[in-house]
Parts: sequence; C-alpha cells; structure tokens
Amino acid sequence: MKILMVCLGNICRSPLAEGILHHKVKEAGLDWEVDSAGTGSWHVGNLPDPRSQQVAAKYGIDITGQRARQFVANDLEEFDLIFAMDSANYQNICRLSSSDAQKEKVEMIMNLVQPNFNQSVPDPYWDDNGFEQVYQMLDEACDRLIEKYS
Repeated sequence: MKILMVCLGNICRSPLAEGILHHKVKEAGLDWEVDSAGTGSWHVGNLPDPRSQQVAAKYGIDITGQRARQFVANDLEEFDLIFAMDSANYQNICRLSSSDAQKEKVEMIMNLVQPNFNQSVPDPYWDDNGFEQVYQMLDEACDRLIEKYS
C-alpha cells in the first residue's frame, strides 16, 4: 500500500503525518510506503519546519530526512490513498484528477476519526502553540488508518 499525506507547503502538517504513520507502520510490521507533498511550491527541497521536527522528536520520531515536494497529477496514479489536511488541499488535489477512480483515492484525513465531518487539521505555521494539537490529531488519525486498512 502506498499512502500520501498532503498539506499546503509540505513543511508542517503533512511531514508530521508522514513521520507518524511511517513510525506506526514500522511498529506494526506493515509493508506500506508513506510519503508527503504540498499543493504549493514555496518550500520545495526544504526540511520540515523546525517546530514540526521538535514535536515529532518529542515522541521519538525523526522527520529530518524529509524534504518538501510539490504534489503532482501523477501522484494520483502512484498512490493508493491520498489524505488531505484541509478542504482547500482536498479541492486542489481533486482538480488534478482525471477520473472518478482517482478522486476516490482522496480523503480528508480527519474523516478517519469522525467520518463525513470533513474536519480540517489546522495549519500551525502561524501559531507556535499549534504543533502539539496537530500532532495529537494526526496521531489519532494514523491509528485509525492502520486499524481500517491493515
């Protein structure tokens, strides 16, 4: 299984989601590939935000090997599941899809916790105190993802 986490710049939320899920997949002994991307290109090639790195490290997860990349239409072919962090990212991903089958791969990540609620993971970029909340939300969503698909 190949899973892609997507946010806006690929430096805050989606790197955390990638790191958390990768950690849980490894612990569960699953043969899943996990990656992340951003719908915007501002941070391509950059490390995750230092605040994302810090909160991940607090929980024993190292995300310093990640580099931001931009989501591309081919990701809709390459990945089995694509999780958007908010509705704007969800819509941007769906605009690039070329079929209903591709659109069906895309889901709001917090729908794993509260189905059909379409809750967004808040972007903590402008709020130093938001990274812990984002970590906790994504941690729960990744637990549900593994329960649902393993």
